[in-house]
Amino acid sequence: MSSLFPTYKRKQIQLHKGSGTVVFDQNNKRYLDFTSGIAVTSLGHCHPEVVRALKEQSENIWHTSNLFEIQQQELLAETLVNQTHLDAAFFCNSGAEANEAAIKLAKKYTKRNKIITFKDSFHGRTFGSMSATGQPKIKEGYGPLLTEFIHLPFNDSVQLKNTADSDTAAIMLEVIQGEGGVKIADSSFYKQVQELCKEHDILLIIDEVQTGIGRTGKRYAYEHFDLDPDMVTLAKGLGNGFPIGAMLGKSKLTEAFGPGSHGTTFGGNPLACAVSQSVLNIIFCDRFLKDVERKGRNLKNRLEDALINLPFVNEIRGIGLLIGIECEYAAELMKALEEHGLLTVPAGEKVIRLLPPLNVTDEELETAVRIVTEAFNNIYTKAI
Repeated sequence: MSSLFPTYKRKQIQLHKGSGTVVFDQNNKRYLDFTSGIAVTSLGHCHPEVVRALKEQSENIWHTSNLFEIQQQELLAETLVNQTHLDAAFFCNSGAEANEAAIKLAKKYTKRNKIITFKDSFHGRTFGSMSATGQPKIKEGYGPLLTEFIHLPFNDSVQLKNTADSDTAAIMLEVIQGEGGVKIADSSFYKQVQELCKEHDILLIIDEVQTGIGRTGKRYAYEHFDLDPDMVTLAKGLGNGFPIGAMLGKSKLTEAFGPGSHGTTFGGNPLACAVSQSVLNIIFCDRFLKDVERKGRNLKNRLEDALINLPFVNEIRGIGLLIGIECEYAAELMKALEEHGLLTVPAGEKVIRLLPPLNVTDEELETAVRIVTEAFNNIYTKAI
């Protein structure tokens, strides 16, 4: 019997070694890892530059607490806000913590309580971020949550316009709902969000925990939609597997987050920041990001050509290397992909999510398309 709480439904696979996109299990079976630890290892496993940064910093100092100035934080914050309308960073350990910081700051700065989020969203599992999340299954069994959150249908401009008002502290959204099924709204919806925020002096919080740090082919996914957020939350790909999160905000917000207003013991320690800086040195490069866009576009097109005529495939959607295949038999198909050496992750009951490392090779993408095509055609043959 395991000594762990059974909070996860785990596969009977132990991944014990990895390099780049390739991982090996306890039986030395080889897989292409198109989960990336759920959009975390964006530079693949054991990237040499990231390993080097970890080793070098580990030989100097790991942790000092935020009672001291930390040069690595200053450098990382500057890199994150550079070429944006954002000005300051708060570092923590996870996406849930980053969203908690954003929620607290929005309420403290505006002195308002109502926050609008959206159905099928996912913002974390702490009480604040769980209250923000628009998925009832995440909240079952926990009793009353925070009551100030209003969950509206995603991509519904009419309900949003009827709800947003001068009592609203913030609108909080993922521009692409990852856990909710890789859902993207119409451009008119994002325009409406921005206009309402300006009209009612509402803060715009964009949760980029899954979509940020190059996943969509831009540094942050909101850049695809010409949005001007007041806060952006980050984690996952920020550390390539080393725990780190961040909340970025505009300078006007710093007055509400003075000494003692918020804090963390481990957030932004020198080790995490050094690792993250090595990640950004690679990903925040125009050539690298353009290559992610190209690979994502090609992957989506190849999958559409191969699968879209199958009657149980409803839609293939996504931007960059965040791709969702909405289909029947999703669980059975994921198992078949796994058996053929391709690891994927679900996004709801009917969506298979492909999240390869951003530096995945064209040859690896082609292999993945071949495996997906064979698995889907085999299911189709059985179904008829």
